[in-house]
Amino acid sequence: MLDTSKNRADLPPEIARRRTFAIISHPDAGKTTLTEKFLLFGGAIQMAGQVRAKGEARRTRSDFMAMEKDRGISVSASAMSFDFKEFRFNLVDTPGHSDFSEDTYRTLTAVDAAVMVIDGAKGVESQTQKLFEVCRLRDLPILTFCNKMDRESRDVFEIIDEIQENLAIDVTPASWPIGVGRDFIGCYDILRDRLELMDRADRNRVAESVEINGLDDPKLAELVPEELLEKLREDLEMARELLPPLDIEAMHEGSLTPIWFGSAINSFGVKELMEGIAQYGPQPQIQSAEPRQILPEEKKVSGFVFKVQANMDPKHRDRVAFVRIASGHFNRGMKLTHVRMKKPMAISNPVMFLASDRELAEEAWAGDIIGIPNHGQLRIGDTLTEGEAIRVTGIPSFAPELLQTVRAGDPLKAKHLEKALMQFAEEGAAKVFKPAIGSGFVVGVVGQLQFEVLASRIELEYGLPVRFEASQFTSARWVSGDKLAVDKFTESNKQHIAKDHDGDIVYLTRLQWDIDRVERDYPQVTLTATKEMMV
Repeated sequence: MLDTSKNRADLPPEIARRRTFAIISHPDAGKTTLTEKFLLFGGAIQMAGQVRAKGEARRTRSDFMAMEKDRGISVSASAMSFDFKEFRFNLVDTPGHSDFSEDTYRTLTAVDAAVMVIDGAKGVESQTQKLFEVCRLRDLPILTFCNKMDRESRDVFEIIDEIQENLAIDVTPASWPIGVGRDFIGCYDILRDRLELMDRADRNRVAESVEINGLDDPKLAELVPEELLEKLREDLEMARELLPPLDIEAMHEGSLTPIWFGSAINSFGVKELMEGIAQYGPQPQIQSAEPRQILPEEKKVSGFVFKVQANMDPKHRDRVAFVRIASGHFNRGMKLTHVRMKKPMAISNPVMFLASDRELAEEAWAGDIIGIPNHGQLRIGDTLTEGEAIRVTGIPSFAPELLQTVRAGDPLKAKHLEKALMQFAEEGAAKVFKPAIGSGFVVGVVGQLQFEVLASRIELEYGLPVRFEASQFTSARWVSGDKLAVDKFTESNKQHIAKDHDGDIVYLTRLQWDIDRVERDYPQVTLTATKEMMV
C-alpha cells in the first residue's frame, strides 16, 4: 500500500531536508518584506533589499519586473533557493494582487506547503480567502504568520476566531504576542518556552531570545512590564482551554494551522516561523500523474513545468521554464525526455534562482525548483522524465474574465505583435484567441491590471506600442465533445469560434444566453471554463 503521509522516514537525506513552499497573502499584508527577511536569515543577503551587495542597494529581491518595482506589487511568481540551518528552503513568492491569481494557482501545484501572511489590523481579507480555497482543494498544509503586530492590531482571539470561521480551519498558537502597537515588545514562543524580545532600533538585527522555565519564571518579571505579563498569563490560560495543541498530522492534512505573530519589517518573529517550517513543514511530496503517481525517492529523475517567464533579464532576451523536480537526483548535462514532444532534451544550462540573480545548478533533488532556459520548447504543464511516458496532472488553465482586442501602433508590425502575444500565451500571462472570422487577436485576462502589464511588457521587450480596445465578447469557453458534433457546431457558429495558442477550439460569448443556447441546441458539445495544461 502507498504511504501517503506527508513526512516519511525512508526518504534519502538530501530529499528529506528540502522544504518547498509558497507565500500567499492579500496585497499589502507584508509578503514581500517577509520574503526578504527569509533571505536575510538564510544568509542569502547581507541587508534587507540587497543581495551580496550587488546591483541597486535597496532593491526588493523578489520583484524583478520594472512594473512591479514601480507599483510596489508582485505580479509574477519568482522562486528562490537558500539554506537555513541544515535545511534547503525553496521559496516561491506569489502575486498578491487578485488580477494575477491564475499564476498563483499554478504555482501552488509546485509546492508542498504554503505560508499564509495576514495583517494584524485587517485579519482575513478577500484575496487571502480565495488563495486559501485553492490550498484547500489541494490539501496543502498551511503555516500562518500574523504580521504588523508593532502597529495597532485587532485582539488576538478575534484574529484567530476569524481565521477559524472564515477559512474553516483549526488554529493553534505557536507564539503569543506581548502587547500590541506601540506597546508591542515581543512574543512568548509557546513551542519552545522562550521569550523573544523585539529590537526596534535595528530592523536587520535578529531579536533577543531568552530561555525561560514556564510562565512563572521570575526572569519574566524583569523583562516584561507587570500589566503586559498579567495579560499574557491570562490570554495563554484561555488559549490552552479554547484552542487545540499542535498536531503535526492534522497540520499536514490541511485541517489545522499553527500561527506565529511578529513584525516582518522589524525582522521579528520571522526566524521562529522559519524554524517552524523546517521542523514541522512537509518534505517533498508524491506528485499526481498519469498513468501513475511519482514518488520523490524514485531513482529516475522527473519534473514538470509550472511557470514560464520570458525576458527575466533583458540583457539575455531569454525564456526560462520553472521546473519542479518531482523525483530523483538531477545533474547538469543530463538528457531528459520531453514527454509531449517525445524528444530528448539535453539540460546543459539549468539555473537556480535567488530572485533575479541566478547561478548554474550543478545538481538538484526532488523538491527543488530549477530554471531551464529554452526557446519556446517548454510550456506550462510539460513533464520531463528519463524516458517514461508519464504526465504530471492537475495544472489548471482558467477561462479569462475580461476580453479585449489588441492593435499594434504600427500596422506593419503585426507579425511582431503575433510573436509577442504567443510568447505571453505560452507563459500563461494571458489567453490569446485567433477568431475564425476576420484578422487580429482577442486577448483574455483575469484582471484589468494584466492589460496594463502586457502593454508595458510588449513595448519594453519588443519596442512595440499597442492599444487594447473593448471587444464584443465577454467570456470564453473551451469546446469538447464528439468530433462530428463539434465540427457541426463550429461550422454553424463561426462568428463565435476562435482557437487558443495550443490550437484548441474556443467559443467566444457575448451573453450568458449564448452559453445556455449551446447547452440546449448542442447536447453533445461541452463548454468548460477550465482546461488542464495538456502535455
